[in-house]
Amino acid sequence: MARFATIDDLDISGKRVLLRADLNVPMKNGAVADAMRIARLAPTIIELADKGARVVVMSHLGRPEGRPDPRYSLHPILPVLRAALGERRLRFAGDCVGATASDAVAALKPGEILLLENTRFHPGEEANDSDFAKELAALGDLYVNDAFSVSHRAHASTEGVGHFLPAAAGRLMQAELDALNRALEHPKRPSIAIVGGAKVSTKLDLLTNLLRKIDVLVIGGAMANTLFAAQGIGIGVSLYEREMVSTARDILAAAKADGRTLLLPVDAVVARRLEPGMANEIVPIDQVPRDRMILDIGPRTVAAIAAQLAASFTLVWNGPLGAFETEPFQEGTLAVARAAAALTREGKLVSVAGGGDTVAALAMAGVTEDFTYVSAAGGAFLEWLEGRELPGVAVLMKRGPQPKKKT
Repeated sequence: MARFATIDDLDISGKRVLLRADLNVPMKNGAVADAMRIARLAPTIIELADKGARVVVMSHLGRPEGRPDPRYSLHPILPVLRAALGERRLRFAGDCVGATASDAVAALKPGEILLLENTRFHPGEEANDSDFAKELAALGDLYVNDAFSVSHRAHASTEGVGHFLPAAAGRLMQAELDALNRALEHPKRPSIAIVGGAKVSTKLDLLTNLLRKIDVLVIGGAMANTLFAAQGIGIGVSLYEREMVSTARDILAAAKADGRTLLLPVDAVVARRLEPGMANEIVPIDQVPRDRMILDIGPRTVAAIAAQLAASFTLVWNGPLGAFETEPFQEGTLAVARAAAALTREGKLVSVAGGGDTVAALAMAGVTEDFTYVSAAGGAFLEWLEGRELPGVAVLMKRGPQPKKKT
C-alpha cells in the first residue's frame, strides 16, 4: 500500500485543521445512546488542539436527504463530545458552510475546537459537488480524515475536500490502515481468515480476494450451507442460496487450484426452528436430518478452527459462525472468539476483526479488548477486505509532498 500522510507530517500549530470525523452515533430520545465512536475519535481532536491547532470538526448524522432536519442535528452530541475532550473549549456552528460557519471558524483561537452542523444538510455532500467541497475546504488550512468508517463513500467531506487541501490521516484512521495493512497486505504467515454470515452473494468479492491473499479460509454461518449444497451434502431445511450453488462450486475449485486450505464445518448444532431455547442436537455435517436446520458450528468444528488458529500468525475475521443473536446458537462463535483472543494475549497471533455482527459477537464473548484491532467500520472494512479502493483513503495518498512538521 502506498504511503499515506499522518498528523506527524504536518505543521499544525496555529493552523485551521478541518477534521472529518464519524459522529454518526446511535441516538435515542434526542441523546447519544452509544458513545464509542466519540471516545475513539477524542484522542485525535485532543492531540490537534494541544498542539495549537484550531480544530474544525465536520461529520454527518443519519440521512436527512440534503436538507436541514432537526432530528439529525449534531447539536445534541455536544455534551458527550465536550465530556470526552475534558477542559478544552468546544463551540458549535449552526451550519457547515456559509457565513455561519466561516464566522465561527474565524473566532477560534489556537487549541479551541468547533463542531460544524451536519454536512448532509446540503445536497452537495453526498453528490461530492466540487463547489460544496471548496466551501468546506475554505474553512481549513489542512485536512485530516479520521473517519475510515465512511471513507468508502466519495462524498465532499470524505474525498472532495482532499483535492483542495494538504491531506493526512488522523490517529484513528492511521491505526485502522496500519492494522489492515498488517493483516492482509503484509501478514506474517501462515495467515487465516474467518468469514461468516448468511449469504455468499454479499461476500463473493471478499471470498475471491481473500483466497488470493491468505493461507487458510474458514467459512461458517449460512454461507457454508450453500457450499455444502454445491457438494451434494444434505442440509435439511437450512437457509442457503440456491442461485449461488454454481458460484460456490467455483469457490471450492479456486481454493483447490490455489493450494489454499478451505475449512468448512464438520459438525453442526441443528434444530427445527430458529427460536430462543429451542431443543437442539449436535450431528455430523453429512447427517443433518431433513426436518432440521443448521444454526451453529459443533464442538469438532470449534476444535478444528482453534487448531488452525494455533498454527497461524495472522487472523482476519468478518462474520459470525452461527445464529449468535439467538441463544443457544452463539456458543460456536464465542468459543472461536475466545480461542483467538487467548492466542492474541499470548503474543502468538495478530488478530483483526470487523463488521457489525462480528463486533457484537466479540463483545458478547467479552474479548473485544484482547484482539489486536477491532474495526467499527462496517461497509468500509468489508470493501477493504474485498480489495476495493476507498475514495477517502485514496485521496490521502494521491497528493504531493505535505507541509512538513517544523523541527
